[in-house]
Amino acid sequence: MLEVQDLHVTFTTYGGTVKAVRGVDLYVNEGETLAIVGESGCGKSVTSNAIMRLIPSPPGKITRGMIRFKGEDLVSLSEKAMRNIRGVDISMIFQDPMTALNPTLTIGTQLMEGLYEHQKVTGQEAKRRALEMMDLVGIPNPEERLKQYPHQFSGGMRQRIVIAIALICEPELLIADEPTTALDVTIQAQILELFEKIQKQTGVSIILITHDLGVVAKIADRIAVMYAGKIVEVGTKREIFYQPEHPYTKGLLRSVPRLDLKGGKLAAIEGTPPDLFSPPEGCPFAARCAYAMEVCTHVHPVKTSLSPSHQVDCWLQDERAKKLLATSSPK
Repeated sequence: MLEVQDLHVTFTTYGGTVKAVRGVDLYVNEGETLAIVGESGCGKSVTSNAIMRLIPSPPGKITRGMIRFKGEDLVSLSEKAMRNIRGVDISMIFQDPMTALNPTLTIGTQLMEGLYEHQKVTGQEAKRRALEMMDLVGIPNPEERLKQYPHQFSGGMRQRIVIAIALICEPELLIADEPTTALDVTIQAQILELFEKIQKQTGVSIILITHDLGVVAKIADRIAVMYAGKIVEVGTKREIFYQPEHPYTKGLLRSVPRLDLKGGKLAAIEGTPPDLFSPPEGCPFAARCAYAMEVCTHVHPVKTSLSPSHQVDCWLQDERAKKLLATSSPK
């Protein structure tokens, strides 16, 4: 359904040019959930905004690459053509439901706005669809709630309304940018169950942007691990959790608390991400990697396919590196 090839996004600032996304490749199949994970600042949200063509210009710009949705390249479309796709074919759930909703408009007005904008419906039909969508996302007493304002809803309820707004025009692709970040763990679980329910009922494809591997473990089909503007490893949920190959992926997994292990400490990844004003020539993780070799700092690793669904960008997959590591220990 969606294919992104060699995507580059930059931001021009007084301090220089930030290379926020540097050659991202990914795809999403019909009816599947792709999770993009990584620490803050790695380019996850910029990638999702680029797919929606919501990069502010200036200072941002898609400098290279292709974003193909159902065979059509979104990068070359006019803004008017993109407006006909946003909310109808591709919808997005933004990070903070407090800022995503207009505090001066009723929930009903905000829910029905997309229908009036993109579909020729009567007020009665729009209200019927809005009530159906509120029922789908689990809002009690939808008839009464339709007349209320965002401040009269809890954080979890506001997030459900944001999801309803994104889905009301029945899109084929839903991009959820950290939809559970501001919610407590109980509400997070409810929202994740809601995503699963909606996907089963509507067949919508989902791109889930998150830094929470617990969220990923519950609903993702495939996982793309992003670091410093690049996707360094991608695979099925089982491949990433049980057969991780990139040192950064392994570091992320070691930093997650586990209920099945007693004692011990969480292993932090030492160091800081690279400066994207002047990104490294080689592997972006080399400065923080315990297994880094000289080639890692000078040449970006080639993509290695470990299976049809599992690819990793790491020099450790090179046969020469495997022989070297067999005779030495990490620094």
